[in-house]
Amino acid sequence: MKWADFSKLIKTRLTSLVVFSASISFLIGSRANGHIVWIDWVKLIVGGFLVTSAANAFNEIIEKDLDKLMKRTMDRPIPSGKMTTGQALVLGLGMGMAGTYLLGSLNLLTGLLSVFSILLYAFAYTPLKRKSPIAVFVGAIPGALPPLIGYVAAQVHGRIDEIALILFAIQFVWQFVHFWAIAWVLDDDYKLAGFRLLPSGKRDLTSAVITFIFAIALVPLSLLPTFYGYGGYWVGGVSLLCSLIFLYQSFMLLRTRQIPEARKLMFGSFFYLPLVQIMFLVDFIVK
Repeated sequence: MKWADFSKLIKTRLTSLVVFSASISFLIGSRANGHIVWIDWVKLIVGGFLVTSAANAFNEIIEKDLDKLMKRTMDRPIPSGKMTTGQALVLGLGMGMAGTYLLGSLNLLTGLLSVFSILLYAFAYTPLKRKSPIAVFVGAIPGALPPLIGYVAAQVHGRIDEIALILFAIQFVWQFVHFWAIAWVLDDDYKLAGFRLLPSGKRDLTSAVITFIFAIALVPLSLLPTFYGYGGYWVGGVSLLCSLIFLYQSFMLLRTRQIPEARKLMFGSFFYLPLVQIMFLVDFIVK
């Protein structure tokens, strides 16, 4: 088995973004505690990477026959025949157990949240993708759990407070705009596998309006860290600016309903979340 095949199985780029989000929240949670335990940070990164990789492996096992139908996924290791389902299952189970053990060693709640994330992503979101656009709502929950898990992992006894909920809420709402922008761009390919991810099931005014509404909701959410005193005016200003740019991109999709505008929104979503989280971290640390 080649590294390239394993990398596709675990979706390395996506997994890295998830771990990045969790690691930033861990540092914010550690700062709230007054100290950083760096060995726990390493455990979170390794454990988070393994758990996310396991969830992605299970996802590809379940969708192996559907992946053969789509151009962007037909070269994945299982549908292309470079890896057997059994091999992927062993890898997934091994990574899942090792990752859960590492995260559970930080505190019980972190371990439980990681297991919940795997189950919801692989065994609820994945099969729902062919049944209803509600799959995006279900998928947004495990998609927004990394910052919550990261923050909880920094607490000795594991606790969820206002900062953790704010981090979760921002990423939760961001997920919808992010998902639907991707779904708009890839709708033709998704339809080959019977996936229904756009709000109305197709590229139309309804889908564009709903996407725009969620982009609007992200504007006040991005100001919550400053409103509650967890972030200063710098983080509030940058978050507001990013949210307004994101909102403008959503408006352009609403106005044109064209794939190029959806692609711009998709790329905008890749920059929005890391930038806002980094600003929150920097502002939190330099207080």
